[in-house]
Amino acid sequence: MKKIVSYREKLLELARIYNISEVKNYIKVKKNLTVLQLELILRKNKVPVPKEIHKTILEIQSKRITKPFYEMGNKINNIFYYSIFGIKKSAISLFKNIDSLISSVVISFFKFCSSVNRKTISILNGFYNFKVQEKKANTIVASVAALTVSISLIMFGLEVFKNFDSDKNLLTEQSENNVNKILKKEPKKEIAKIPEKKEPKKEIAKIPEKKEIPKQKKPNQLSELILPNLNLKTETVLNLFDDVKYDLKKVRDEKKVKPIYFTQFPKDLDEIQSVKLKKETFIKIILPLVVAENQKISDDRYKLNKIMKVRITSDKEKLWLRQKFREYKVKNGDIKELNKRMDIIPVSIALAQAAKESGWGTSRFALEGNAIFGQWTWNGKGIEPLLRVEGQTHKILRFPILRASVKAYKNNLNTHKGYKEFRDKRSQLRQKNKDIKGLKLIHTLNSYAQNGKEYTKILEQIIEQNSLFDFEEVKLTTSVEKREINL
Repeated sequence: MKKIVSYREKLLELARIYNISEVKNYIKVKKNLTVLQLELILRKNKVPVPKEIHKTILEIQSKRITKPFYEMGNKINNIFYYSIFGIKKSAISLFKNIDSLISSVVISFFKFCSSVNRKTISILNGFYNFKVQEKKANTIVASVAALTVSISLIMFGLEVFKNFDSDKNLLTEQSENNVNKILKKEPKKEIAKIPEKKEPKKEIAKIPEKKEIPKQKKPNQLSELILPNLNLKTETVLNLFDDVKYDLKKVRDEKKVKPIYFTQFPKDLDEIQSVKLKKETFIKIILPLVVAENQKISDDRYKLNKIMKVRITSDKEKLWLRQKFREYKVKNGDIKELNKRMDIIPVSIALAQAAKESGWGTSRFALEGNAIFGQWTWNGKGIEPLLRVEGQTHKILRFPILRASVKAYKNNLNTHKGYKEFRDKRSQLRQKNKDIKGLKLIHTLNSYAQNGKEYTKILEQIIEQNSLFDFEEVKLTTSVEKREINL
C-alpha cells in the first residue's frame, strides 16, 4: 500500500538530500519551519521543488481586482486616523481620558477592518475553490469585493459611534501580515507553463541560472522547464516533446539536450505498446536530469582545480571547501581525495542502471517513490519490497522528486567504499587525459548488485543495444563552455 507523504515532508527530505545547512540549523534549535519558509530556502539554494499548487480563476484574479478597493479602504482609514490624531494632539491638555479612549477605539477598529477585509477574501477564495468561467469569476469577484468594502465602511461608522463611550480594545492577528508579505514575494505559478525568471549574467565556471523565455523564441531555444508533480499522462508527455521538438536523434548528433526536468514518471508509461517508444520516452525523461547533475559536478571540479593551483585561498573558498569535504565524505581535508571523488558519472552507465533498476520507469519503486536506481536503506524512509528474502530488513529508498534520486545515486558512487575501484580507474583516465566513457568503467561496479559480474554484463548489453554511449558528451543547451585544468 502506497504511503502518503505530506508536501512538507517532501521539502524536508529535499533539504536533507541537498545538504541545506540553513534548514539543519533550524532543526537543531527545534524551530519548526513553515512550508513557505522551506520553499524559499530551497529556491534560494537553487533546489527544484515539487509543484503542487492548484490555482482557481478566483485565486488568480482576486488580487488584481480587489487591490484598488483595498488601497482605497486603507486611504480612508488613514484620513480618519490622522484627523482624530490631530484633534487628539490639540486637545491633549483638556481631554486626557477622552483622548486615550478615542485613540484606542479608532486605531483598534482600523486594524479590525483591515483584518476583516483580508479574512473575507481568504474565506471567499476557499469557498469558490472550483473551476468557473473566467468572465463569470471576474464579475463575482468584483461584486463581492465592492460589497465587502461597503459593509466595512458601514461597520466602521457604526462601530465608532457605538463604542465612543467605552474603552474597548480589539485584538488582531499580526501573523497574517507576515504570511501576506511572503506570498507577495512568491512568483506566480501556472500549471504546465514555463516560469518566468530573470536572465543572469554569465560567468565562467558557474552554472547558468534559469533564463526568461520570450514568447517569440523558437522551441529549440527552450530554457529550463520543470514539469509539475501532477500525475501527468504519457500522452501529455509525448505532446510536450513534440511541441518543443525534443528528438533523440538530434540529441545524438548535436550533443545538446533541452533542460526539461520531470518530477515523476507518467503513471501509465507501461501502457505504451511500442517497446522502442517506451524506451525513448524513458531516456528523454532521465537524460536531462543526469546531464544536469554532471554539469554541477563539472562546475565544482573546475572551481576546485582553480583553488588547487593557487597557494592562498580566501575565506569564501575555505568555506566552500569545507562544505565539499562534508558532501563527498572526505576526512582530514585531503584535497587530492576530494579531486578524485568530485567527478562525473558516465551518462551511459547512469542511463543503463536507471533502466535496469526501474524497469524502464515502470517499476513500483519508480512510480511510488521516484526510486530510479534501487538504492537500499535500513533507517530512512523507504518502500518495502514484496519479494524480500526472509531475514532481510532493507527497504528501497524513496525520493520526493526524480532529480533527488539522481543526486543520491551520484553521491553513492562518489563516496561509498564499495565503489573505490570505480573512482580509482576514473582518476587514472583523467591523469592520462582520456575521456570518461561508460564501457571503460562498467565492470568496476560489481558491488552494486548481489550477482556481481553478471549484473555488469547486463548493463554492458543495455548500453550497446540502445547505443547509450552516444550520450556521453551531451551537454545542456544552457551550459557554459569550460576547460578541464590539468595538474
